[in-house]
Amino acid sequence: MSLTTNGTNVNSVRGDARFHAPVAVRRGFADRVLIWWREIDKVLLGLVILLMVLGTIAVAAASPAGGKQYGVHEFAFLKRHIVFQVMGLGIILGASFLSSEDARRLGILLAVVMLFLLLLVPIIGEEKNGARRWLNVGMSLQPSEFLKPGFAILLAWMLSWRMRDQSLPVLGYATLAMVLVAALLMLQPNLGATILFGGVWFVLVLLSGVSLAKMGALVGAGIGGLTAAYFFYDNARYRIDSFLGGGTAYDQVYLAERTLTSGGWTGSGLWLGTRKMQLPEAHTDYIFSVIGEEFGLLACAVILVLYVAIITRALVRLVNEENLFAVLAAAGLATLIGGQAFINMAVNLQLFPSKGMTLPLVSYGGSSTLAICLTLGLLLAITRRNPFLEREKPGLKGLLGRSGAESKPRAF
Repeated sequence: MSLTTNGTNVNSVRGDARFHAPVAVRRGFADRVLIWWREIDKVLLGLVILLMVLGTIAVAAASPAGGKQYGVHEFAFLKRHIVFQVMGLGIILGASFLSSEDARRLGILLAVVMLFLLLLVPIIGEEKNGARRWLNVGMSLQPSEFLKPGFAILLAWMLSWRMRDQSLPVLGYATLAMVLVAALLMLQPNLGATILFGGVWFVLVLLSGVSLAKMGALVGAGIGGLTAAYFFYDNARYRIDSFLGGGTAYDQVYLAERTLTSGGWTGSGLWLGTRKMQLPEAHTDYIFSVIGEEFGLLACAVILVLYVAIITRALVRLVNEENLFAVLAAAGLATLIGGQAFINMAVNLQLFPSKGMTLPLVSYGGSSTLAICLTLGLLLAITRRNPFLEREKPGLKGLLGRSGAESKPRAF
């Protein structure tokens, strides 16, 4: 039996194939796992797990110093860290099962919810070490940590509208979102997170194709904001003045840099470091210095290379990506991880003033660890690729044969 449309035999055009209505295929859990394993970036996942393992070893080294500072058992922070790492690995794997569209929806929802909670922090938040950044919800929750991946995805979604309608004021929307987040963070105050969010905003706006003139104006406004922070926020002014004035024997950044370099190239050995016992927050903000003292500068170099490898691997997956949202979202999430790691290591090397920012996947943390794992899970979800689908790689002739509209990436 053959099909005829307007007098044309379909089978004479398409051979002997028979066309049937599409049938919905119901896949079981095992099928979904097989598809996930086929599409996931296994190299990126392996690098993340390796960094988590090294982070657990680093927390084991730093836990006695943290226990002494807070008056708890010397391995109390290590035990808690292992629990958070197991929870975080579950979050990474669970989030990586999402499709790119579901990751976008989750990111936008997360941004909205965390922005609302961020509004509550100055009112009912808990104060620690002179900053009000946490909400007590049965556990200490830092909304700004979970806002990071949501903000990157929300910004990518807004900027991707540009491909659908060039007249939409997407730059204004993105800048307004950045100003709102910066204002709420500086109420805490949290200058380090504000700089990190600003870095994500800058990268995504730059990738979205905004003119250099507009970028220059916005960067100038950002510098003006930092200048205002110096004059109007005592915490920021104190840290910057302390940094510019040079370290003292009791300055945190100075102690961190001395601790990091005291182990030489190979370190003093696990639990044999002594300088870490005088270092505040050795298990969180200054864990990179503990790694330097006990495992040496070579181990610090390995950690640095792992971060570079994670960011590079994520960006390599985007080389032939046609979906503008996926490009922007993955770039934003990668910027979060790389930017936070860079700031933390720069502080430990006495290149930046103290920011109170953890080292991703390495430092001990509750909210920060889970939020970073969610960030990486969403990154893995957005960079999933079907290996059996060949993405278009047009040569020069193919590019010249396309129209301008056709050669642009899709917004979704």
